Amino acid sequence: NDPEYWARLEDALLASDTVDTAESSQLLPGWLSPEPTAEYLAGLPSWLSLQQEPELVASSSLRKTGPRQVLGEGLVTVGMTMVLFLFWYLVLNDAIQSGTQREAASGLSRSWSDYIPLPGISPSVPVTQPTDIEPPRVNPGAEGQVFALLYVPRFGEDYVRKIGEGIDLDRVLNSRTIGVGRYPQSDPLGAYGNFAVAGHRNTWGAAFGEIGELRLGDRIYVEVKEGWYSYQFRNLEYVWSSETDVLNAFPRLSDQPADARIITLTSCHPKFSEAERIIAYGVYEGWYPRENGPPQEIAELVKGNS
Repeated sequence: NDPEYWARLEDALLASDTVDTAESSQLLPGWLSPEPTAEYLAGLPSWLSLQQEPELVASSSLRKTGPRQVLGEGLVTVGMTMVLFLFWYLVLNDAIQSGTQREAASGLSRSWSDYIPLPGISPSVPVTQPTDIEPPRVNPGAEGQVFALLYVPRFGEDYVRKIGEGIDLDRVLNSRTIGVGRYPQSDPLGAYGNFAVAGHRNTWGAAFGEIGELRLGDRIYVEVKEGWYSYQFRNLEYVWSSETDVLNAFPRLSDQPADARIITLTSCHPKFSEAERIIAYGVYEGWYPRENGPPQEIAELVKGNS
């Protein structure tokens, strides 16, 4: 802050176009001098010293990668990939395929809603009680052929699936548009005996994912072109996969005459295992002709399909 110092410096710069480096260095303060003085360097802190050579410190992140580190990072990557795959396969893929199966079933229901069994008669308001009219018998078709729709309100207010002939994985159970299949050895729909169907409890749309949630008195409906069959759920049973007598005309009994109409839903138990089977039984209640309108419990869903 010395005015005399700055005046001398200005006079020296104006006196000549070329400034002698040594002379100007004597006039400049240490922090502006092109050649810092020894006194100035001695006064610098150690971390700013221009005489100190920089030291190279090896960073831990730059250390040589060893085989253990490579193996560990590889296992973490594989583990994360497996977790993401399982999430996609068991959650996202299930939800996507379930929606596809539901949309396919709704499309078939819409086509049937245009069906009029008798000239001049159209479906009326929903009814609460089925009739005792003899229901139609549906003769089995070719494997993979769709012949009916399944409604189970307990599985969700928008639950509806196609029922195909047979239980072939590719054509029926794993199909993106079906998901439920009739056991060929079981009785035809509408006939006396045991109408038995299968569906996955998880993966491939999980058509029977909520089978264990059924409660006594729950309704199960099966739709065909002419109308709706109504069944009432009775009980669950858990059996080994080898116990195929659940498909008998009268489940578990081989010599009992088929004097009732029964529906049997089967799936794997527990989830993610094929060790056992969970079996859901229902008994026939009655028939809803299409000209009378759909059962009240599924009327809104049927209406939405149409």
